[in-house]
Amino acid sequence: MNKKWFITGASSGIGRSLTEQLLKAGHTVFATLRRPEQLKELSEQYPERCYADYLELTDPESIQRAVANACDKFGQIDVAVSNAGIGVFGAAEELDIPVIRKQLEVNLLGSIILIKTLIPFLRKQPHGGHIIQVSSEGGQITYPGFSLYHASKWGIEGFVEATAQDVASFNIRFTIAEPGPTGTNFGKSLTIAEPMEAYEKTPVNGIRKFIESGFGELEDVDQVAMQIIQCTESVNPPLRLPIGSVAKKNLTSGLQKRLRDIEMI
Repeated sequence: MNKKWFITGASSGIGRSLTEQLLKAGHTVFATLRRPEQLKELSEQYPERCYADYLELTDPESIQRAVANACDKFGQIDVAVSNAGIGVFGAAEELDIPVIRKQLEVNLLGSIILIKTLIPFLRKQPHGGHIIQVSSEGGQITYPGFSLYHASKWGIEGFVEATAQDVASFNIRFTIAEPGPTGTNFGKSLTIAEPMEAYEKTPVNGIRKFIESGFGELEDVDQVAMQIIQCTESVNPPLRLPIGSVAKKNLTSGLQKRLRDIEMI
C-alpha cells in the first residue's frame, strides 16, 4: 500500500535513508530540510512522489507552513517522522547559555511544535495517522557529558508518551524510535564545549576521547531506517522501538537499575 510520508531532517542520516528507501518502495514522501536543493536529484528521479520543502525547527511559522503544504499537496499524511535534531556535548558547567537554548529549542521545543501542528490534520482524517519521534537510547539512559542532549530526548519522550494518550481515540498512533549509536554524521555535527581543566580526570573527558575515536561500533543507518518503516506496517505499533543490540542491551540494563532503586526504597 502506497503511503504518504512527511519527514523532517531529510538531508542526511536516518531521514535521508528513510526518504530513499520509501521512494524505492513506491511510497510518496514530503521531505523537509533547511536546504531543499539537497534533494534535487531525488525530486528529479521521482517527480511524482518526492517533494522537498523548507523547514527550520526553530521557526514555528516554517513548521506550520511545511505541514500545511504537505496536506495541500497530498490530501493526507499517513506517517510523519520527527527526525531533525542536533547534539551538544560538554559538562553542564562547560556549556554556554546560547548553546543550551539552541539544543532545547531544536530537539525539544521544535519537535513539540511540529507534533502539535500535525495533530489537527491527522485528527480530521478518518484513518488517523502515525507519528514517529526519532529519539535514541539516550532518551532513557544517560552518558557523562551529554546532560543537555539527554534533557532534550527525555523531555520529548515524556511529551510523546502523554500526548499519545491524549489522541488515541482519534486513531493517532505514536512510536518513539530509540536506536543506539548509528552511522550518521551525528558525531561530526556535534557542538562540543570548550573543555575545562577541572573535568580532565572525570568521566566527561573519557567520553570526549570516545567521541574523538568515532563512537566505536555503530548501527547501520539503513537498517535503522528499515526497522522504522517496518514498524509502521504493524496494526498495533509499539510506543517505544529500541533499535539495535546495543540499544536493547543498554536500555534493559538502565531500566533494571531504576527498578532496583525503586525496590530499595
